[in-house]
Amino acid sequence: MFSLIALLGRRDSPTDGVQDYCEFLGSALGSHDVTFTIARVDWMKTGWLAALWELWRSSESWRGSWVVLQYTALAWSRRGFPLGAVAVLVILRCHGVRCGVMFHESHYNGGARWLDWIRGACQSWVTRRLYGLASKAIFADSLETIKWLPKNDSKAIFIPIGASVPERVSLSVKPRANGATKSVAIFCVTGAPQASIEIEEIAQAARFAASSSSSLRFVFLGRGTAEANDLITNAFRDIPVELSVLGLLDADEVSDVLANSDVMLCVRGMIFPRRGSAIAGISCGLPIVCYGGPETTFPVTEAGLELVPYRDRDALAKAVSRVLLDDHLREELRIRSLRAHREYFSWEKIAERFVAELSDE
Repeated sequence: MFSLIALLGRRDSPTDGVQDYCEFLGSALGSHDVTFTIARVDWMKTGWLAALWELWRSSESWRGSWVVLQYTALAWSRRGFPLGAVAVLVILRCHGVRCGVMFHESHYNGGARWLDWIRGACQSWVTRRLYGLASKAIFADSLETIKWLPKNDSKAIFIPIGASVPERVSLSVKPRANGATKSVAIFCVTGAPQASIEIEEIAQAARFAASSSSSLRFVFLGRGTAEANDLITNAFRDIPVELSVLGLLDADEVSDVLANSDVMLCVRGMIFPRRGSAIAGISCGLPIVCYGGPETTFPVTEAGLELVPYRDRDALAKAVSRVLLDDHLREELRIRSLRAHREYFSWEKIAERFVAELSDE
C-alpha cells in the first residue's frame, strides 16, 4: 500500500522504549501491506555533521515514502536541546519525503533552574517547528491536553501507544484459590530523588493492605527497581508481605509477571495515555490503582482504573486494599482493562489507525 520509515535518534539505555514501539508497530503493519523500515540518525556515534551528511545521501531514495521521525528530546540531544531534529526534517523535505512526526513527548516538564527554563524554551520551539514542518503530527497524548496546538488543524492526530511487551488477551476469568497469595505489581520506579517518595507511598499502601489480607506479595520490576533495591527493602522491612525486586526483565518475562499478578499499583505521577508501564498492565488485564488528574483522559479511562486524588496516600492505600479484598470489583476492573486493550491499545488497532491516516495523504 505504501512505504513507512520510522526514523530514530540515539538509542536509549538500558532499554529503548521508542525502539520497542517501532518494532511492535512494524510487526502489526505487516498484515496491512505496508513496507516498514526502522532507520537511525546515529549522531551520537558519528557526530552531527557526519550523521546529517549520511541522512542527506540515504534520503535521496526515500522520495514519496512516508518518514515518521520519532521525537523525544533526549533522542536528538545530549542535554535536552534537540535542535538537530529540525535539521533532519528540513533535509527530508528537501528530498520530497512525506514527513510525519510521532511526538512521544508533546511538551516540556522542567525544573526551576534558569538552565531548565532555557532548555524548556528550546524544546518548546523545537516541537512547534517540527509540527510546522510535518505533513502529519501524531501524538501519544490526547489532543485536548496539548495547549499549544492550533485549533481545528487536521494534521494533528492522536494515536495511543501500545504495550512494549507481548499481549495477554484472554477474557476468561482468572481462577484464584481461596487463601492464595495475591500479587501487587509495581512496574518501574522513577530515579532519585523521586524514588524515595514513590516507595514510601507504596509501602504505606502495603502496610494498610496487609492489615486486612493474610497473604500478599509486592513485586517490583522494570527500570529503576534494581537501583532502588535498598530503599525498597528498608521501606518494607517491618511489613508482613512477601517482597520481590526483579529489576530489568526481558519482554516475555515482564508479561508473565504482570499476567500472574492481581493488581498493578502505579504511583509515578498521574496516569495518562502515554504511560507505557500502565499500558503494559492494561494489555495483561490488570486492575490499576493509580493517581488521576487533568491528563487522565480517554481512552485510558476506559480501562480498569481505580483512581485516587494525586498524592493522597490514605486514599491510595484504601484503594489497593479494596481492590485486593473485593473479588467481584477486581474481576470487573480486569475485564475492563482487557476490553480497553482490545479496542484502543492493541497493536492491530494502532496499525489500523496509522494506515487510515497515512493512506489518505
